[in-house]
Amino acid sequence: MIEIKKIGADDVEQLKQISIKTFSDTFAKDNDPSDLNEYLTTAYSEDKLSKELTTAESEFYFIYTDDHLAGYLKLNVGEAQTESIANNSMEIERIYVDTQFKRLGLGKKLYEKAVSRANELKKEVLWLGVWEKNTPALAFYEKMGFVQAGQHSFFMGTDEQIDLIMKKTL
Repeated sequence: MIEIKKIGADDVEQLKQISIKTFSDTFAKDNDPSDLNEYLTTAYSEDKLSKELTTAESEFYFIYTDDHLAGYLKLNVGEAQTESIANNSMEIERIYVDTQFKRLGLGKKLYEKAVSRANELKKEVLWLGVWEKNTPALAFYEKMGFVQAGQHSFFMGTDEQIDLIMKKTL
């Protein structure tokens, strides 16, 4: 059974654990260990995640399969968006699925949750940034109808990387 639940400040420790695990599983093989560790320590500290969880225009959701936490989703609207990409838009800042639960359609379920929330909030554009070397994610988003609309720099420690800005009109 698959279940998606909105989470709040009380879930910060679980969010920290799943964030570090899924990010590491996805990107460790392609990044310098010290750069990765520096990023994980900063981006996924309890303090930073607690602030994100209490930001009014951000929402987090856990996805469970058979009562096992399998991944999560972070959405931003308004001023919480990391960039101004389009009017009346929603950002998918994070969709991560634990490696052991990949290929079960959970990423698509989280994406569908994002589309549902965007429709409920009457948003016209859904957008996200994805690392140019993350070919599985790029293929997934292209399959979902996203097109490249730009790019920006993302720093993994001292390593400057390129995220492609992908957007989809709803």
